[in-house]
Amino acid sequence: MQTRSKSPWLALVVIASIATVGFIDRIVVNVLVEPVKAEFGLSDAQVSLMAWAFALLNIGAGLVVARIAERVRRLTLISFGTIFWSSATAACGWAGSWVQLLVARMGVGLGEAIGLPGNQSVVADYFPANKRGFAISCLLLSPPLGAFIGFVGGGWIAQEFGWRMTFLIAAIPGLVMGFVAWFFVGEPRRGQHDPGASDDVPPVSAVLGRLFRLPSARNLVIGSALAAMLGFGLNFFFASLMVREFEVGLAEAGLYAGLIASLPAALSVVGSGWLGDRFGEGSPRAYALIPAISLLLGGPLYAFAIFQQQLPLLLGLVSVATFLNFGYLGITYATLQNLMHPRMRATAAAILNGVYGVAGGLGPSLLGWLSDSLSVEMGAARGLATAMAITGLAYLWASAHYFMAARKLPADMASVRSPAAGTAVP
Repeated sequence: MQTRSKSPWLALVVIASIATVGFIDRIVVNVLVEPVKAEFGLSDAQVSLMAWAFALLNIGAGLVVARIAERVRRLTLISFGTIFWSSATAACGWAGSWVQLLVARMGVGLGEAIGLPGNQSVVADYFPANKRGFAISCLLLSPPLGAFIGFVGGGWIAQEFGWRMTFLIAAIPGLVMGFVAWFFVGEPRRGQHDPGASDDVPPVSAVLGRLFRLPSARNLVIGSALAAMLGFGLNFFFASLMVREFEVGLAEAGLYAGLIASLPAALSVVGSGWLGDRFGEGSPRAYALIPAISLLLGGPLYAFAIFQQQLPLLLGLVSVATFLNFGYLGITYATLQNLMHPRMRATAAAILNGVYGVAGGLGPSLLGWLSDSLSVEMGAARGLATAMAITGLAYLWASAHYFMAARKLPADMASVRSPAAGTAVP
């Protein structure tokens, strides 16, 4: 009996749910920093190695799998990868040592390298170019939704049942969704909404050419990588700041961190994607100007907010800053997908995931190192807050790249859409 549907919206819901589960399994360690540190006797810099352990296999394997995904059924890879990383998440809960925990986190990264590179490609094939901004922004709701569930649910479970049980419970949804994707979601025809699409698979050099030789794409990649690095670092230690500065419990800290990392970010991701589609058809610069302005305002606001001594004021200001600082996420992915040939999209997503994987390791490590250095003189709480404020100001650097991308985006978009462009770099 045929159970697989070709409904675009069903595919979007299932794939977005899988991406959300992936982000839960990635980010749940953030709310577990303090109990893991205590159990294994770690510093801030050492505990941040959990981010690098995730990224280590995720980066290289993601590109290899993406090349396969350009040729085979992508939903098969998505289903298998989801089940694999969920099993590795459960293994984190059974780890008997710090090294075993790091190895299990490497397994989570490998599973996500198998399961996630094809998801944007599938969504891009289900929706036409003038609707991809909104569709991929809905897909990119997975980080804020995953952050909410990971922080709030993870914090409560860790406080009530311990950090090991948090990993075990976090593994369950992915095991379920992997089977749902296999049985109920159909594979779309590649390039069905893209004029001139062919079955030829471009070499990796052609994908890299579009990503790094096109001025707009290059600046979008650099700007988004910087923003991702800063965001990963700040989110990794935000719950810890609540515990150290305001002496709240893990469940309460997880609730605050989850609410701030979810609702404002979700509104920002969808809103920026909608605005991009609304104004981008008439003026493609809008796809870069929207995140440029958001980051320009959000970075300094975060730096100011993190020093507030009243918890409600700090949380309120950080919420506004988070709304602004996540404005780049969905709209950047959608714009880069529109700059790609249909048979480049899984590879491009894998390359970007690799770039963001490095960013996801660098952000917590650099912030952890800076926090350790400042804490010698300032104390653990003030040292961490100061390090986070410095990190917030660095969003201005990311904003500058988006402004540079806006200058070249109309010309680059026109060149890749011309019939002569093919798979080559215009």
